[in-house]
Amino acid sequence: MRIGVDFTAGIWQGAGIGRYTRELVRAAAQAGPDLTFHLFYAAGGIRPNNPFAHYAQELAATYPNVTLRPLPISPRLLTIIWQRLRLPLRIEWFIGPMDVVHAPDFVLPPTQSRTLLTIHDLTFLVEPGCAEPGLRRYLSEAVPRSLRRADLIVVDSQSTANDLGRLYGIPSRRVRLLYPAVDARFRPLPPDELATVRTRLALPDRFLLFVGTLEPRKNLVRLLHAFSLVQSDYPDLQLVIAGRRGWLYDEIFAAVTQYQVADRVRFLDFVADDDLPALYNLAEAFVYPSLYEGFGFPVLEALACGTPVVTTKVASLPEVAGSAAIMVDPLEVEDIAAGIHAALADPAPLRAAGPPQAATFRWEQTGQALVAIYRELAAKAAAT
Repeated sequence: MRIGVDFTAGIWQGAGIGRYTRELVRAAAQAGPDLTFHLFYAAGGIRPNNPFAHYAQELAATYPNVTLRPLPISPRLLTIIWQRLRLPLRIEWFIGPMDVVHAPDFVLPPTQSRTLLTIHDLTFLVEPGCAEPGLRRYLSEAVPRSLRRADLIVVDSQSTANDLGRLYGIPSRRVRLLYPAVDARFRPLPPDELATVRTRLALPDRFLLFVGTLEPRKNLVRLLHAFSLVQSDYPDLQLVIAGRRGWLYDEIFAAVTQYQVADRVRFLDFVADDDLPALYNLAEAFVYPSLYEGFGFPVLEALACGTPVVTTKVASLPEVAGSAAIMVDPLEVEDIAAGIHAALADPAPLRAAGPPQAATFRWEQTGQALVAIYRELAAKAAAT
């Protein structure tokens, strides 16, 4: 069985959907050695030191059932051709006939094969003020078209499945729930493995941690306000924010001044994947006050590392955290502050509960479930 997978996000995106795509393909390649995976992606403009291109090459070298199919075009131009102009240049013209084409990043390419579409979340509809306007307009047009064309739809959480039914009328028979998972390198680490990262990133002795893109949906302005309310009780505590700038981040930096926490907040920008497990381990607590998530990888990673987690009781986050985290109202600053207080006051139960909760999300299980979906689609094709 030939499976075509749009691997563009896996090549170009460091976190979120990029990480999901890379880990998902590896898990599926392991679970389905009799399947052949043809990873097509926009390759125009890739720099020689792109770590995710090297990851793809290592993937193909490790698994004989994985083949790379780079397309000599930039991601932006490929999007224009396929989604904005909607030119019928079928992917089969580039990579040959496929039994199934899987698009793990919201939109399908032109194809005559059976199709599987992954929808991670519907932020652009549920929280439209938290979506960049240009992206919101694009997804509002492109996603419904892809949903109509998809034979089956994969979602990361029951929350997103519910949103698809509520907002687009997608029946449950067309939807498959496929939880992402956490890599085994996210685990409690001994102190001697943490010192190098602490020194290299110049981390304070005690800090709260946030990991994610700097954008409105992550609710960082309220986090900074909440931190200002607890800082007097913890004079040696700092807040470390790790993540690249997304959009409308000026309010975040203005809040640092407004709440008088400039000397207690560190912005690290993007942190390399190899350093993330140690970063989580070093934190006193991980605080993720997001307004909406389709899944929430950072919460799962922090839980796996045994870091006390404070997150919000909205969308998919209760599915990810279960009873292993302190859940707060993302709109109530005092509630976020109270959650931070609780995590710092009694961290031991949270440290103990995190790894077992994270262990319920396993890439091996996800890969097996995905391969079963591929086989289901191929069987339907054979029956018609």
